[in-house]
Amino acid sequence: MDITATFEKMEQELAGLEHQLSDRAVIADQNRFRELSRRRAELAPAIELFHQYQRAQEDVASAQELLAEQDDVELRAMLDEAETQAGELEHRLLVELLPKDPMDDNNAIVEIRAGTGGDEAALFAGDLFDMYRRLAERKGWQVEVMNENSSEMGGFKEIVFAVEGGGVYGVLKHESGVHRVQRVPKTESQGRLHTSAATVAVLPEAEEIDVEIQPQDLQMEAFRAGGPGGQHMQKNETAVRITHLPTKISVACSDQRSQQQNRERAMRILRARLYEREQQKRQEEEAASRREQVKSGDRSEKIRTYNFPQDRLTDHRINLTLHNLPALLAGELDELIQALADHEHAQRLQELTEG
Repeated sequence: MDITATFEKMEQELAGLEHQLSDRAVIADQNRFRELSRRRAELAPAIELFHQYQRAQEDVASAQELLAEQDDVELRAMLDEAETQAGELEHRLLVELLPKDPMDDNNAIVEIRAGTGGDEAALFAGDLFDMYRRLAERKGWQVEVMNENSSEMGGFKEIVFAVEGGGVYGVLKHESGVHRVQRVPKTESQGRLHTSAATVAVLPEAEEIDVEIQPQDLQMEAFRAGGPGGQHMQKNETAVRITHLPTKISVACSDQRSQQQNRERAMRILRARLYEREQQKRQEEEAASRREQVKSGDRSEKIRTYNFPQDRLTDHRINLTLHNLPALLAGELDELIQALADHEHAQRLQELTEG
């Protein structure tokens, strides 16, 4: 692959975009202007990286010329440093050439469901929700709970929430899968270690233009939202269940006080689930058995274990073990998130160079 030729074409494209974005007709067309601005935002950092790579190559050439005239220890060290920097920048440029997931910049809808383990699994689902909520706080994202089903002992049998911010789905997408916890439950008098699990699904929030839903394909039901009882009981039928008849996918929302608000939230979740369904179908047709687990987000597989007695988190997809569980559960997940992204990039680069 000729990196220089590829990025020179991208440089020409960027120059063309700059020209178009100054055109009054384009400025007047907000959709077109937004589309071109998004592409410019994608290209500009890549081109800046390419310029750094060009300067690094020039440094290598200069050091080689000086070394040809005079063999010197300091010059050899200078050449080694320049070659190392050029190599690192070349790798980063190759990563830039990987096809972008168009949904990486989207908001995400996260669904957490308690699995095996009863009350302890529900408590663990609550811990996972707190972990993602704290991660969102650290990154300046907004979290909006869309639907929840609390457990009597605490935590959640199920909780669905939206995370809004820049590049949310790209950061969270590798969290899909079965999360397992090993610890002594607070309710365990004998101090025995229990293993419980919760399932996490991370869906890109799709816009109406991404998923076409025909009104006649929807069945909506209104019902009373059941709460803890007493003053929390809804007297009106404000809860909503929407079923997409062709796929039988059903979504219920009951957290809001008005039927309209619950309907809007249910449609957001339904749209995300339908989009994910279509994406999975396309990926299976294109890459069947070749998909790596970290890319597929296969929720039938155990992806991670949180072991409290040993104070460790292990991600089984990349064989990474980290310690200091309290910090990790407090949302300090940058090292883990970066390791998962690097693994995906390495796999995709291998496919790119082999292809």
